[in-house]
Amino acid sequence: MIKTADCIIIGGGVIGAAIAYNLAKKGMKNILLFEKEYLSAGSTGRCGGGIRQQWTTEDNVKLAMRSVELFEKFEEELGQPFDYLQKGYLIPAFTDEQVEIFKENVEMQKRLGLDVKFISPSEIKELAPLLNSADLLGATFCPSDGRGNPFLTTKGYAEKAQELGVEIFTFTPVEAIKTLGTRVKSVKIRDGWIDTEIIINAAGDAAGEIGKMAGLDLPLVPYRHQILVTEPTESILDPMVIDFYHGFYGSQVKHGAFIMGEGDPNEKPGINFKSNWQFLESIKEKFIYLFPALKDLRIVRQWSGSYTMTPDAQPIIGESEEISGFYNAVGYSGHGYMLAPASGEVIAEIIIDGKPGKINIDHLNIKRFEDENLKTEHNVV
Repeated sequence: MIKTADCIIIGGGVIGAAIAYNLAKKGMKNILLFEKEYLSAGSTGRCGGGIRQQWTTEDNVKLAMRSVELFEKFEEELGQPFDYLQKGYLIPAFTDEQVEIFKENVEMQKRLGLDVKFISPSEIKELAPLLNSADLLGATFCPSDGRGNPFLTTKGYAEKAQELGVEIFTFTPVEAIKTLGTRVKSVKIRDGWIDTEIIINAAGDAAGEIGKMAGLDLPLVPYRHQILVTEPTESILDPMVIDFYHGFYGSQVKHGAFIMGEGDPNEKPGINFKSNWQFLESIKEKFIYLFPALKDLRIVRQWSGSYTMTPDAQPIIGESEEISGFYNAVGYSGHGYMLAPASGEVIAEIIIDGKPGKINIDHLNIKRFEDENLKTEHNVV
């Protein structure tokens, strides 16, 4: 039975694994990671694998851009291929209002250094010939956006972290957290209590529950999001398409299948991994409208995962101001995989160096929700 740890990470998805690796890389010892099921069992293993930098808030753009820099070095640094393809993200505009908003977004993203542009319907046709262009007024396109394999990404971080001395315990849920005054004290698993001075909450859709164990009320609400995969076909779509007007995203993966999902405005809050026919009917209509030539593609399977939402659809990253030594990397609102590399890096910098390096995350502290002028991320499906 382990009695003490320098750091305990709760959650074995890509965020927790990235944090473990980055802490160990910076020299921290005696790191324990606890996952209640298997690695990538939660939101990580249920997502579509998209990697996007086109956001409406500067914090998300900066995190995403840094993540892409790290994704581009991932295979060389960690020795783990993860089916990484940078074929771009195409975001179509269907209304005059969307055109104006998208152009403003592009100006902000360019100012931050992103290679992105607003393109015409004829340029869209060149990038995605099968996309229905009848109602399109334009689109934004970023060529360095792309997609990867979340399982292999998590595997790469976890295995390299273990090589550096991190101990990973799967099927080991955290049962309780003890605090002493305003500091973390210990974590309870089935074998007993483990004393530690640092706890990192990277528990995905269970992050709110973990926060409550430490006496914290985190503004997190999980919502079910459903997704499906089709039979494979010839390679006919390079960029990933995300349509905020109809609430759809989809891409063709390496072996030829299409993975797609949607946002359901009528979805009730809560953790729900069941699937239903309503999703199939709804997404079928959207997909056939957007890609009419592919209407005969057969569905292979469908599944569900969780978006753990915050009030502004941006993550909560950093140390709690109420409980010293308790850090959050939670509330990614469906985009944890995309932002994981930068998140792992910045959490390690804060803990080891006392401050972040390349990215200032002050605005992602939980205290921001007290601000009446909260900046909400709108590019969410």
